[in-house]
Amino acid sequence: MSDRRPSPFKTLLEIEVCTLIQAAPDVYQVRFKNRAANAYLVKGSRRTIMIDVGLSSNYPHLLTCLKHVGVTPEMIDMVVLSHEHLDHIGAAYHFEGRTYIAAHRLAANKIMLRDDFSMLRKMFNEPNVPINIDIWLEEGNVIDLGNFRLDVFYTPGHTSACITLFDAEKGLLFAADTLMPGGVMGGVFGSGSIADYIQSLEKLKGLNSKILLSGHGRLSDTPQEDVRIAIQRSHGLLADTAQLFDALDARSNFEPIMQSVRDLNKLDD
Repeated sequence: MSDRRPSPFKTLLEIEVCTLIQAAPDVYQVRFKNRAANAYLVKGSRRTIMIDVGLSSNYPHLLTCLKHVGVTPEMIDMVVLSHEHLDHIGAAYHFEGRTYIAAHRLAANKIMLRDDFSMLRKMFNEPNVPINIDIWLEEGNVIDLGNFRLDVFYTPGHTSACITLFDAEKGLLFAADTLMPGGVMGGVFGSGSIADYIQSLEKLKGLNSKILLSGHGRLSDTPQEDVRIAIQRSHGLLADTAQLFDALDARSNFEPIMQSVRDLNKLDD
C-alpha cells in the first residue's frame, strides 16, 4: 500500500504540451511540459492577473488552458513577471497593448534594455522581440484583486530582480524560482547571490504560507517544510563555494585585475 497522500489539487485539462491544474478556488497553474516556467492565473472579483506566462512558443497552448476556465486575453488586467528570465516572460509581448505588464524595477530595466545575457535569450532561443514594462514594482507594493490581496516581496538570489507574491489571508505563496517543492532552489544566475538567496528564504520562512506555487514543477501544500530544506541546502552551497574560492587561490586571480586598475590610475595622473 502506498503511503503517499492524495493530491489536494485538481487536474482540469491535460494536452500534449501543458496541464491545467486548479491550485485553489479561482487560482490555476498552467504547467508546461517543455522548458517553459509555470504560468499562474488568478481570477479576482475586481481584477484578473497572470503571474508569469512561459515561452512565446507556448502561447497558443496557454490560450487553450485559459479558455477552459472561461478566460480570454482581453479579460486579463495585468501580467506580473517574477524576474527577467525568458522561460518566465517570453510570451509577455503577446499581451502588450491590452494588458498592463509589471515587474520589479531591476527586472524591468534589464527587460526593456533587452539585456540578452541576463534574460538567457540564447539558452531558450526566444525571438528578439521587445517587451515593455508598464509598472515597476518594489517591495511593499500590493496588488489588490478584490478577493485576493497579493503583497510584493523582493526576494533576490536566483537573480538580483526576483519577486515573490503572497496572499496572507489565503496563504498562497507565488515564489517563482526562489523556492520549489522539496526545497529545490532555482540556482544562482548572473546577477544572483547565494547570500541574498539565504536572506530571501529566511524572509519566506517567516510567512504563514499554505500552498507553494513555484516557477517549475508541481504544486506543494508543505511550503514550510520546503523552505526549511532550501535554507539548509543554501547554507551548504555557500560553504561549498567558499571552499572552491579558496582552491582557486583568489589572491593570484585578482592580482592581474588590480594591476590593471593601478595602471589605469597612472594614466590619469
